[in-house]
Amino acid sequence: MQNSYYLCARVINNICMEQTDLQPIFNTYRRRLAEVKTDFKRYLYKKIEWGDRLIGICGARGVGKTTLLLQYIKENFPDKSKALWVSLDNLWFKTNSLSELVEYLYNHGITNLFFDEVHKFKDWSLYLKNFYDSYPDLKIVYTGSSMLEIDNSKSDLSRRQVLYTLGNMSFREYLEFSKVLNFNAIALSDLLENHVDIAMEITSKTKILKHFSDYLQFGCYPFVKEVKGGYFTRLNSVIQLVIESDMPASTDISYATVEKTKKLLMLIVGNVPFEVNISKLAEALGATRDSTLRMLYTLDKANIVSLLTKETKTYKHLTAPSKVYLYNTNLMYALSGKIEIGNLRETFFLNQLQFLFDVCYPKQGDFFVDNKFLFEVGGQNKTYDQIKNIPQSYLAIDGIESGFGNRVPLWIFGFLY
Repeated sequence: MQNSYYLCARVINNICMEQTDLQPIFNTYRRRLAEVKTDFKRYLYKKIEWGDRLIGICGARGVGKTTLLLQYIKENFPDKSKALWVSLDNLWFKTNSLSELVEYLYNHGITNLFFDEVHKFKDWSLYLKNFYDSYPDLKIVYTGSSMLEIDNSKSDLSRRQVLYTLGNMSFREYLEFSKVLNFNAIALSDLLENHVDIAMEITSKTKILKHFSDYLQFGCYPFVKEVKGGYFTRLNSVIQLVIESDMPASTDISYATVEKTKKLLMLIVGNVPFEVNISKLAEALGATRDSTLRMLYTLDKANIVSLLTKETKTYKHLTAPSKVYLYNTNLMYALSGKIEIGNLRETFFLNQLQFLFDVCYPKQGDFFVDNKFLFEVGGQNKTYDQIKNIPQSYLAIDGIESGFGNRVPLWIFGFLY
């Protein structure tokens, strides 16, 4: 492996002797590639069809998109000079052309480009479309904010690309990441049918409830290992960056709207799970009903809150949500001084299922999944009375290692991806 890095450095230095302006780009690429570890990979790594010509990976800040790209390069390019990773928010692009960079790299044999932070680059979708059309054997993988408007972009990338979304770490991933337990993801149907046997197998290997408690506070973002004691401070900084930087870069919003969005978030934090009255909320913000809805849905797309609606959620026709949760339980601990246990449980359940399924607000119970499964979430004393006459209904129970019948341990829903 060391020899491949020396070869990469030699080829890169030869290129840079021809065009010294490229040295900062290659230096950063080489440094980041050398630092990345490959012992743990997010669930999406094996799901991506890396052979496709144009791949997009969207997701919130801090979930590991950059690491995913660098891990792939490190493991799949013996000759590191055949690929290049570059972040498009690099100041280098203030005085240099992306188009000229791609032309130069292509002419010098680089056939795989990995672009980070594309939402920070003006007209990024037009550039990608042109690269796709102009270089038929060039492969591009890019990452960007979860707020990227792919379908509404000026260029029609939807016909050319394959788009993936990377969510926060599941409880299952956290256990692997922490070197506690390696266990394959479980399909929901298998989980509901065989949860007793699955729970017995897992709990025979580790004290699952202790690790579950840790996950709820610290387990959703891989950068927890980097900051340790400053984890919640880092989360607050990430949220601020998303609202102040990523939102304006990804959507057409003004400074005044950014400030109102911050206020909206704090109103939600103080009242989650927030049962929405749009008119009262708009009045508190000094905003119109429509702009308040747009702010709510922007926070949802930014993976800061999760909107629970009665019908399937869509970003094209904005309807008032029935409830608003923070996006995951780590954000609850970072933003709120008081944690309500019922809200904590429901937030975890919604967060773990919304990546894979359509989750709606039902007339009875807490969550209706894929128009098929009804769930009530609660503690050990939760009874089945409210949903007992409804087919395919289940209790997700906190505080138990193993369940029986339709009483399923809450923690086991963290093994779906």
